[in-house]
This record gives sequence, structure tokens and C-alpha cells, in this order.
Amino acid sequence: MQDTQRPLIGVSPFKWYDPIFLFFIPPIGAILIKILMSSCSVVKKKGLENQKVALSRADGRAIYVTWHQRMSFNFHIFGPMHVTMIISQSRDGEYAARTARLLGFKNVRGSSTRGGVRALKSMIERIKDGDSAGVLADGPSGPPRIAKMGAILLARETGVPIIPVLWGADRCWIFNSWDRYMLPKPFARIALLFAEPIWVPESSNKDELEKYRKILEQRLNQGVIWCDKQFGKQRPWRKE
Repeated sequence: MQDTQRPLIGVSPFKWYDPIFLFFIPPIGAILIKILMSSCSVVKKKGLENQKVALSRADGRAIYVTWHQRMSFNFHIFGPMHVTMIISQSRDGEYAARTARLLGFKNVRGSSTRGGVRALKSMIERIKDGDSAGVLADGPSGPPRIAKMGAILLARETGVPIIPVLWGADRCWIFNSWDRYMLPKPFARIALLFAEPIWVPESSNKDELEKYRKILEQRLNQGVIWCDKQFGKQRPWRKE
């Protein structure tokens, strides 16, 4: 499955104006994201040695996982690394795919409701061929901070470690979305955490996969707590 260059005909109902918007909006969005994220500074880091050791054991490959809420600053971290993401085949996904490509990401197309199995197989092939993957543990629609099984299956099938990646900021916008999506404000100070890697054995059965899913969920939630505490308060993460 190849990175998207034009709308996926027959996959999602595009409007007559989408070709025009697709020409302008992704480049503008990518430029604004780069400017905003580049203005922020990482003032606290933890777990870089975790990442280094895991990558050395897996020929430079990893499955980087975060919560949907904490996705935004990861554009700045993983775009230059050309990480591969799964992006939905929806109309909105087309805009996201083009923006992500301009930020440096590669992608395969699919979601839990359309093309998901094909996308998962394609991602496995990409990782085996040398790519690293980026996965939203609870995305794209939640429930918030409940890890899904996708990253665990990828890790079992490829032998590549899962590395949970979280960040917190002293100043950020918090949107009124299902997971209270966060976006750092200009010149924000960032705390960045690479949590302990998770290795899923190839022989793992259904019960063992669930055990690793819970471990991933726990490490992501513990990572969020650490990042937020660096600036004194926990951020909201779901609609009350």
C-alpha cells in the first residue's frame, strides 16, 4: 500500500471543492505545525537510554505509541524520522495523510471500520522491511486512554519493541474533544518521556496479548502523569 498522492476515489465521498482545498490546506497546515512545534523547547527528557537500547536490538526499528490526546508534539519528533502511520480512508483522512506526508511521515490507509485488516498487514510488511511505526493507542475515536490491540499485534508479528512516548507542556491549548486534545502554545516548555519498551513474544496467545495490552495502557498512563507533574498539574483527558 503506497503513500497517498491524490484522493482515494470510491473510498469516501469527496466534495467538488476538495481538490482545491487539498491543494492548499495540507501545505499551509504543515508549515504552521512546523513553525509552532519548532518554537517549543524540550527542557526535561527521560528514558532516552530505553529507546537507544531497544533500537539497537531491533535494527533501528520500533513501534512508537502514544495517546491520541498527546499526538501533536509527536509530529515534531517523528516526522523527520519518516515514521509510518495508519491513517483512515475517510475524507478527513485524506487531508491528514497529505499533511503528514509533508511533515515527513509515511502512511498506509485504513481504520477499524474500513480497510483495517489490510492496513495492519501492510504495516507489518513495512516494519519487516525496515520502517518504524507510529500508533495511537486509543485513536482515532476512543474511548480515551483505553489501549487497543493494534500495537500489540504489530509487535508480536514483527518482533519489534513498543516504545510508549508521552509529553507534557507548561502552556497548551486543550480542546473540548472526546479526549481533550492538547496542542502546545508557542514557545512552550516540553517534558518528554520514552517509557520502558514492551517486547511481545511471537508465541503469545490471546490471554498473553491482553496482558501486554494492559501493560501498554499502564505505561502510557504512568507516562502522562510523569510528564504533567513536571509542570505542576494534571491535564484533563476526557469530557466529564
